[in-house]
Amino acid sequence: MCTCINFKTKDHYFGRNLDLEYRFNEKVVITPREYNFILKSGEMFKTKYAFIGAATVIDKYPLYAEATNEKGLSIAGLHFPENAYYNDEKEGMINITSYELTPWILGNFSSVEELSKVLEKLNITNIAFSDDILPSPLHFMVSDGVHCIVLEPMKEGLQVHANPVGILTNNPPFSYHLTNINSYMNLTPDMTDNRFCPKIKLNSYSLGLGAIGLPGDNSSTSRFVRAAFNKLNSVSFDDEENSISQFFHILDTVTIVRGSTMTQDKKWNITTYSCCTNTTKGIYYYKTYSNSQITAVRMTDENKNSDWLSIYDLEEHQQIRYVN
Repeated sequence: MCTCINFKTKDHYFGRNLDLEYRFNEKVVITPREYNFILKSGEMFKTKYAFIGAATVIDKYPLYAEATNEKGLSIAGLHFPENAYYNDEKEGMINITSYELTPWILGNFSSVEELSKVLEKLNITNIAFSDDILPSPLHFMVSDGVHCIVLEPMKEGLQVHANPVGILTNNPPFSYHLTNINSYMNLTPDMTDNRFCPKIKLNSYSLGLGAIGLPGDNSSTSRFVRAAFNKLNSVSFDDEENSISQFFHILDTVTIVRGSTMTQDKKWNITTYSCCTNTTKGIYYYKTYSNSQITAVRMTDENKNSDWLSIYDLEEHQQIRYVN
């Protein structure tokens, strides 16, 4: 369970809630330019562009949940069980494993338009990172501030969808979410008139009555509609503080509270962290379930030109400012 959004004020922002019942030793990780990635296909590439995001690092290899490169291209992988389908390697295709997809895209491409030229040749393979780390069933949202697409590896092939909403959650496939949202076209943030029946007098006793019917549960379909409603009706000032604050407020409407959603094996599914990247400036903001203060990591020139990964531990302890 996860929710990903993009958002535009003066700058462009991309981020997500990561909802899990466990932690994966995630850090904020910056991969520099000219960093070597050896692919499972046997090929190797060096990154043209640096990128920043949340990842766990194993043997100097960053396994990213989401990231943004220095050109503003962003990608996030979201849980897509039963629908995600990865293939064996295919001759004549660009064979990339699911965990290689993020560094391959962000290290080599500067825009969705540039990436789209090679998607017909892309084959996402079923090769595991290791015997202990098997492929996660994922679909992906990719955005550059101008275009936004969804990549869904399925049995019938790689499905590429334009994403006019700028939202992605989980199952069902993205085409369902685009159809389902039509059911809520009557919702409005405005005050409502009496359309129930003109024969009786009805009064608006509260603000927000125009959005009655907006789903409030934690299912992926409901989170998609709720995030879309709040994002698309959102009004924000253009400065950085207001933009970041507004972005996190939108994510807050679809966060998972501990105890409200249980897995089949009776574990708590929670929003382990929320993040927002200013893709224009290369600044990664985040807060965790245990620390609601927003923390920022900049992608500096030193980071971009380093010989090594730059790794920053998450600030997990709750920060409270006492005024007396």
